[in-house]
Amino acid sequence: MSAPAGTRGALLVRQLWAGRSSALLPQFVLGLVCAGYAVGAATGWGSDRLALFMGDFGLSAAALAAAVSCFRFARAADLRFRPAWLLFSLSSLMASCGNAVWGWYECVRRVPVPSPSVADVFFLCFAPPAIVGLLVLAKRPVTRAGWVCLALDSWLIGGSLLTLSWSLALAHTAHVADAEGDSVARAALTLAYPLLDIVLVSMVLALHFRRTSVNRAAVNTAIAALALTVLCDALFTSPLLRQTYHSGQLLDAGWFAGSLLLVYAPWGAARHADRTVPDEDPEPSRTTSRPIAGSLAALTPYLAAAVCTLGILYNVIEGRRVDRVVVLTGCTVVLALVVRQGIMLVDNIALTQELAQKENHFRSLVQGSSDVIMIAAPSGVLRYVSPAAAGVYGRDAEELVGAELSSLIHPDDLGRVVHEVRRFLAAPPGEEPTTRIECRIRSGSGDWLNVESTVNRHQGGLILNSRDVTERVRLQAQLQHNAEHDPLTDLPNRALFTARVRQALAGRRAGDAGTAVLFIDLDGFKAANDRLGHQAGDELLVQAARRLQESVRAGDTAARLGGDEFAALITGDGGRGQDARECQVHEIADRLRLTLSEPYRIGDGEVRVTASIGVAFAEPGITPNDLVRNADLAMYRAKAGGKNRVQLYAPQMQADVARRSELATRLRGALRDGEFALLHQPVVHLATGTVAAVAAQARWRSAQGILFTPAEFLRIAEDGDRSAELGRWLLEEAVEQAADRAGAGHQVPVCVRLPARRLLDRGFPSGSVEALLTRYGLPSASLMIEVADSDPRVPFEELEQRLAALRRLGVRIALDGFGSGYAAINALRRLPIDVLKLDRGLVEGVVESARLHKITSGLLRIACDLGMQSVADGVDVPEQVLALRAMGCTHGQGAAFSGPLDEYRLRRALARGTFPVPGGVPAQPVLAGGSLPSLTGSHGETPVPPT
Repeated sequence: MSAPAGTRGALLVRQLWAGRSSALLPQFVLGLVCAGYAVGAATGWGSDRLALFMGDFGLSAAALAAAVSCFRFARAADLRFRPAWLLFSLSSLMASCGNAVWGWYECVRRVPVPSPSVADVFFLCFAPPAIVGLLVLAKRPVTRAGWVCLALDSWLIGGSLLTLSWSLALAHTAHVADAEGDSVARAALTLAYPLLDIVLVSMVLALHFRRTSVNRAAVNTAIAALALTVLCDALFTSPLLRQTYHSGQLLDAGWFAGSLLLVYAPWGAARHADRTVPDEDPEPSRTTSRPIAGSLAALTPYLAAAVCTLGILYNVIEGRRVDRVVVLTGCTVVLALVVRQGIMLVDNIALTQELAQKENHFRSLVQGSSDVIMIAAPSGVLRYVSPAAAGVYGRDAEELVGAELSSLIHPDDLGRVVHEVRRFLAAPPGEEPTTRIECRIRSGSGDWLNVESTVNRHQGGLILNSRDVTERVRLQAQLQHNAEHDPLTDLPNRALFTARVRQALAGRRAGDAGTAVLFIDLDGFKAANDRLGHQAGDELLVQAARRLQESVRAGDTAARLGGDEFAALITGDGGRGQDARECQVHEIADRLRLTLSEPYRIGDGEVRVTASIGVAFAEPGITPNDLVRNADLAMYRAKAGGKNRVQLYAPQMQADVARRSELATRLRGALRDGEFALLHQPVVHLATGTVAAVAAQARWRSAQGILFTPAEFLRIAEDGDRSAELGRWLLEEAVEQAADRAGAGHQVPVCVRLPARRLLDRGFPSGSVEALLTRYGLPSASLMIEVADSDPRVPFEELEQRLAALRRLGVRIALDGFGSGYAAINALRRLPIDVLKLDRGLVEGVVESARLHKITSGLLRIACDLGMQSVADGVDVPEQVLALRAMGCTHGQGAAFSGPLDEYRLRRALARGTFPVPGGVPAQPVLAGGSLPSLTGSHGETPVPPT
């Protein structure tokens, strides 16, 4: 993780200060040593012997140090530049040896230095390695013409210096040597020093503008050291100084300083360059010096020719005869200048053609590009617009040139664009070379186009590369709309609705109690969808969505959450009291319920569905998910309370859900840990008191050993996977225990109650009952399945086929809860039923209520006419036994005979055989017309009257 900007800046300043401080120390020491040597040389070192020693061996030691420094650096330097530093080391070694030989004569032997001598050989070998080293450090030309120009530039400089030097001093020196009768070697030696110095100066000047950029500080320091050495050599060879020179003079300080600069060059300058921060921008002086350096390089031939001309003019002005060396050298310089200018002319022609070709190439690219390229001045005025503007903007390029860029941009986008442009121009170009801006621009037809522009800097202004992205923006908007809206009804989906709720809760009216969520479910939609088909169901949903959208207020949000579930967000206005706002929301919800419950015109008919609506109001600190969940809970409570109603959320609902969830968790653990027990309640003949069958009932054994079965537990047991697992356990346990009783001599059928949808579950295959009976060896006639018909979603066709298959197997079928379900008559008409089991609600009031007495009597008459047996559930008192028997009910089950029994007590009751019946045995049942049928009777088909 990077440091903050202020901390990073402080660290950067400290690093730069530390680097500069460490670099200034060796420079200070170098300057101090050179100054000390210069002061000593100026004062004569205090004695002639010390002056000779410092003028000879001091210079030798300094040159030797330079040789060692360059040699060590060459071993660690880049392979490309290693030869240059080795050559500089060799050059310094030659100077060291020459000064050592010079000191040998003057200090050790105390004799004048002969001329020529071995020292001259070493001094003459100083320049060639340095010249070759400079060539290695130079930036190498890439073409032959470049090499030729380099040679010509060197000769132009060298020839000009030779002309000027010859005119000023060298001609006089040559004449003096000839007049004094010096030997050829001595004369050659006299001229060799200045000529080599001229060559070295020529290379230094010629290569100064061609030096490589790698380790530039070290190269510049080395060039400065050689230049200082050559300057001192030039002063030494001049006739004025050479005749009076002796070791230890001030001139030696220049050679000493040159050697120490060469000592410092590879290490001190390189270390200073390494401490430079890489990310730091180059100094302005460097960037501004490059054009000056290029100009000096271009002027080099002309300056050389001017120097050559000055040499010739000097001879003419002095009235001297023009020397042949000057003439020859001047001619060659002029010839070199002409050749170089010819090469440059050819190069310029080639570059001009290449530049024209590239210009045409880029012009073709710009004019042929489908993007609009515009150049804006710093003032914002368009200076150039490519021809593509006619196709993209519908406006001619000439019309746009000279216009203000801001006049083309949409007013709503102008502020954002100006801010981004200012921020971009203020950023460093190296960190952010381009930026991207998207805005709307007016077209020639007056429409607003979505334009995306890539912006670059251009001479203080901007270059804009723009393209029309209107279709892309429209596509993105369409994709965004599709992602946030229901594809069928075009209402907001769950994701967008949740976002709107979050926005309402986080806004300035977050604590407004008038903000509410309505959760809406269409009652009866699934039945209508199954009956009419999915296309009609979709049309019903579309009409319901349209009604919902038209019924909510302008600032509210209506959404479809999935299936037949809708929702509405009612935002509070904050202008009323809490009770008034809650009343208003309730009125809106009730109006929605009435609107959604009106008949729907589908095809040629009408379809009726109702709406159950749950309402939850926002509370301080509530989350969007919790608010929607509360409305969902209220909706389920509305459906459980009879449907087609509005239910307000109460905190108790959440507590009920938590309790049911906890109970479901406990139920899951009880099924896993075997905490269920199976009890049986006898089904008794109302006439004789004999046990005709036993009804299997599950009981939950608590931690204290108490068996209980609350109604809440039974409802939870009917949900999902727990229902399947409990039903599987109940059926298998009942069959197993019935088989054990049959083996003990108690041949009594067992009744197992199963929900209708459980019989159609894929986890309950058709062959599972037969496999279970076969496994435990129980006859199929000893099993009765009690079907509960309370679920209207169960398809009768599939249930009829499944029950018919069980009946063919020999299993008897009873219709449980007869008289309470809305589909009882339909089930009685279509399903293969053997026994009707009256609902407890009919039995409980049969004695007290004359109306209920007539209803129960009519149902029993139907059962008798269809030849079916009847069982009354919940017979708890003797008066109920007498009344039901008088109506023609054949069997009863309840506390009037016995409660649920465990296996031990059940076998004792079966061994006893009968239960006492109130009132004795009647002569003949009122509705029976014959003997009482038995629950274990035949499975022959009972004739049913046509319906």
